[in-house]
Amino acid sequence: MKQFARLARVAVPATALALALAACGGGSDEDGAEGTSVLRVSWGGFPESWAPGADIEAGYQRVPYEYLTQLGPGNEVQPMLAESWEQTDSDITLTLQEGVTFHDGTPFDAEAVKANIELVKDTPGPYAGPFQVVESVEVVDARTVKINLKAPAPSLLTTLSTRAGAMASPAAIADGSIATTPVGTGPWKYDAATSISGTRMDFTAFEDYWDEVPAYDQVQLFAIEEDNAASAAMSNGEIDITDTELDQESTLEGIGSVEIIRYPAIRLNPLFFDRGPGGAFEDVNVRRAACHAMDTEVVTKLEGDVRSATQHFAEGEPGHNPEVTGYEHDLAEAERLLAEAGNPDVSVQMMAATFNERQLSVYAEQMSEAGIEVKLQTAPPPQFFAEWLSPRYGLGVGSNDELTPYDWYSAWFAADAPGNPSGVESDELKAAADAAIAAGATDEAEALWQDVVKVIADEALTCAHTVGDELVAVNTAEVSGASEPSQPYEPMNINYRDLAPAGS
Repeated sequence: MKQFARLARVAVPATALALALAACGGGSDEDGAEGTSVLRVSWGGFPESWAPGADIEAGYQRVPYEYLTQLGPGNEVQPMLAESWEQTDSDITLTLQEGVTFHDGTPFDAEAVKANIELVKDTPGPYAGPFQVVESVEVVDARTVKINLKAPAPSLLTTLSTRAGAMASPAAIADGSIATTPVGTGPWKYDAATSISGTRMDFTAFEDYWDEVPAYDQVQLFAIEEDNAASAAMSNGEIDITDTELDQESTLEGIGSVEIIRYPAIRLNPLFFDRGPGGAFEDVNVRRAACHAMDTEVVTKLEGDVRSATQHFAEGEPGHNPEVTGYEHDLAEAERLLAEAGNPDVSVQMMAATFNERQLSVYAEQMSEAGIEVKLQTAPPPQFFAEWLSPRYGLGVGSNDELTPYDWYSAWFAADAPGNPSGVESDELKAAADAAIAAGATDEAEALWQDVVKVIADEALTCAHTVGDELVAVNTAEVSGASEPSQPYEPMNINYRDLAPAGS
């Protein structure tokens, strides 16, 4: 769903796009190499930065980059760049794959792992939180790296399989070029010479790739901003895969060979930032009032691929607490809670972008009916992503893609969480989280993390949860092997290694 996408959309002039698509038609690369299998994908807009720790959509990041671990069936953590590991409550020791190099020839070794983890930990943004538990990264030898922990972190191996854990060349990190030129260890290497700036990024087969070579020799990434234009490109056979929207579904399905893959990928919820001493949302009853004022059912009627939820984690996922029932829309209760808080004059700013302005406008209007003034400021996507999570905004609505309750707590609610600009955490929440963390990977840990989720709900640190579906259109006449991606919570994603040219 583009209205919830976390990347800036880069507009592509129609003439440039037509030329780029024409150059790659017919199943060969731009230079006309016959027999080269080319996968052509559009995810709507290129990343602002390719550096680890930056907010990059999965469909882009997972072409050049690989991760220390990966998720298998049932979200089981499996080896990837890390061949094996030993984990205790105080450290994780990783043994790395042998013979792996980055696209620029830099060896993938323990020093590279250290550089990447430290970069993500020190980069303000959505992925820094889970890495705050890292005390230090110790290079034991070239193939052995030890991650020393401040506290038990049983979910860190899962985190290393997500967009937080992309491994980039330490040489490119050191000279700063990683921001504009991705350099990973994956089967496809960025080719600047054949790419078209702002329109198409070419990734060609990496000759020194260490693992099994996938079916496609080349992946071309496009930045087609408009849904109608992407649908037209699919219809004309100019691209093979694109993310899409509900209003495009009938058009795409009418093509005949196009299959729509639909999966729940986007968890959205308002977050109360200004809850420090003297803050607009310091009083828990003010936060509860705001929660009762918001009505997610109105949003679900506006957006056909959005559903209401009681909490961040779905039933069956770690952290789901059946006792958490959410805050029903009840304007009278909201007004009563505000009166109990002394009817404070609450006025805050909230930032929106073009892709979420409609939803946020609904919430702002609903809270105003209860007496909470929310001034919505709309900004271009690059400014939105840079500023929405900052102390100047008392309230924000963000997409949370954390897979575990530990990661969710660490990212948004701990006193030192990147998503908690107030730096405030109640004694009750800290005690609950400390107990869950201390339990490590024991049988008691799951129930303790459910307690943490309940405290977060009871304190109304967030509410009005919704789940959004991602829709990915695949031209099955050209591509086989497409299915719902194995990595949960990642919008704009596809399992590239599972894909092959149709009929091959």
